[in-house]
Amino acid sequence: MNTIKEIRVSYSSGNNDKIKITNSKDSYELLKSCWSMNTIELQEEFKVLLLNRNHQVLGIYPLSKGGVSGTLVDAKLVYSVALKCNASSIIVAHNHPSGNLKPSEADLRLTKKLKQAGTYLDITLLDHLIITKNGYYSFSDESQM
Repeated sequence: MNTIKEIRVSYSSGNNDKIKITNSKDSYELLKSCWSMNTIELQEEFKVLLLNRNHQVLGIYPLSKGGVSGTLVDAKLVYSVALKCNASSIIVAHNHPSGNLKPSEADLRLTKKLKQAGTYLDITLLDHLIITKNGYYSFSDESQM
């Protein structure tokens, strides 16, 4: 007779000293520290900052790397990582190699899509940052969420 194994779920972030995110500047400083300053003006990248219910950092996931003018972002992958980490909220970020902090139409559409997808999963998209060497743009601070 075939037996079906019971699925076991366990969770541990492995991080006892959690960093708490309280504003967009905290997010920017943390995310910028995880970016290579050698390639921030060369290649666009997209990262996901994963947070627990208390807005403490669970981790940062490097989702994609692209070319000079864009990178692919799949909402299913964004939220599959968030679900696996048991994240309650996320902050997404990408760099603009050009140094231009103005969001493109594609950036605005992606933010809207990710925010809507998160509502179905009870995972809040808190912010979307555009990062450069010298500064950042916060969709939340600019009422673009």
